[in-house]
Amino acid sequence: MRTLAFDGRMGASGDMLLGALLAAGADAAALAPVKDALDVHYEVDTVDKNGIAATRVRVLLDEDDGERSGEEGGDSHSHGHDHSHSHGHEHDHDHNHGHGHEHDHSHSHDHDHSHSHGHDHDHSHSHDHDHDHSHSHGHDHDDSSPTPAEGHGPHRTYAEVVDLVDSTGLPADVEATATAVFRRLGVAESTVHDTDLEETHFHEVGADDAIADVVGVALLLDDLDVDRVVTTPLATGGGTQSMAHGEYPVPAPAVVEIAADADWSLRGGPVDAELLTPTGAAILAHVADGVDALPTLDVTAAGYGAGGYDFPDRPNVLRALVGDGGNRLARDEISVLETNLDDAAPELLGSLQETLQDAGARDVSVLPATMKKSRPGHLVKVIVKPEDVERVAHRLAVETGTLGIREHGAGHRWVASREFRTATLDVADETHEVAVKIAADADGEIYDYSAEYDDALAVAEATGLPVREVMRRAESDVRDAE
Repeated sequence: MRTLAFDGRMGASGDMLLGALLAAGADAAALAPVKDALDVHYEVDTVDKNGIAATRVRVLLDEDDGERSGEEGGDSHSHGHDHSHSHGHEHDHDHNHGHGHEHDHSHSHDHDHSHSHGHDHDHSHSHDHDHDHSHSHGHDHDDSSPTPAEGHGPHRTYAEVVDLVDSTGLPADVEATATAVFRRLGVAESTVHDTDLEETHFHEVGADDAIADVVGVALLLDDLDVDRVVTTPLATGGGTQSMAHGEYPVPAPAVVEIAADADWSLRGGPVDAELLTPTGAAILAHVADGVDALPTLDVTAAGYGAGGYDFPDRPNVLRALVGDGGNRLARDEISVLETNLDDAAPELLGSLQETLQDAGARDVSVLPATMKKSRPGHLVKVIVKPEDVERVAHRLAVETGTLGIREHGAGHRWVASREFRTATLDVADETHEVAVKIAADADGEIYDYSAEYDDALAVAEATGLPVREVMRRAESDVRDAE
């Protein structure tokens, strides 16, 4: 299975994703539909990030558009910059940069721009992702340089963005991906601000450059033609950012809302800056499965997308790897805790599965054992993630009264990818549902179907069928639907 894996240790944004995909082998010619639909173009170059040659992508206004964008009413952007925090837009939007670029925006923008809106900003941050809104956008406006498209064009509602994407003439799969990403952004914004989805104003994520980011990434993913996309936990950065409604901690509210509905996990740090933007989060929430570590790959291509911040001790890049995963199980880093018990009540032993899993244990086994002086006892074995060891060990001690717990150190286990599907069974004119667990290898190849016993038992009791017959029918129903 051809797999695209992102290394999320420095977060992600729309332009970092564009750069990483181009560097990993996607064809820049695939971006043509965006340039045809919007008055923008992409500038792609290579920059040095702490010794790493990374691909930087900027979305720029077409030359004649730079003359008129301030007159179109979308960005009033006369560069008196009434940016309550980002380009004069009254951000309903929790995050001046929903589109995911690093642009340093708290922008009070007290620039004395004599050139009312020629704003050929020499954005030193070059449209890269980290949005440091704490200062005034320190770009010197050099009228001879290209104009970044950031914030230009009408500030559209969610419904208007969907209509624009629909009118672009994209391939069906690409359009579906882009629309789904904007829906995630819209749901996050409407939840944060308690507004109606269809009327939610995107402001910056509805501007031309943000649309170019989202649709561009969808086009490049289609061009790479991978079977699966995964990402390691995504770093959010840390500290706070000044936004339209005040000082907010990183990650921004919209990012938190998006992450709550994503398969991957968040990780704080490693620097005090905003590393994960709403656009980057929304794209990866839709296209990527979460993994704890980079999967085993026979790598055929790799590349780095450049972020805007430069840090003294680490490259601010998003790494992308493309390769064949082979038919393997996923590797899961674990530790194993053990303790011997010779005086535990049966009721206590029976409850350990639930109490320890509540504390973070992945699995609990209680085995009969012969203790000193030939006394009968039990060996409790607990599988736990390395980061949860101390919490689970403490819970095991207080639940059992044991005086010591052994840890077998960080190792790993090989595990299947698991998901649940619902089987529908019609028995005697009544419909019943049974959850079925599906096991697959790291490449998505399914090798087992297992009906949930409790569901099957409930159906068996209601219908009079044997439990194993209910399980057989449920598993067949899900298998035949594949």
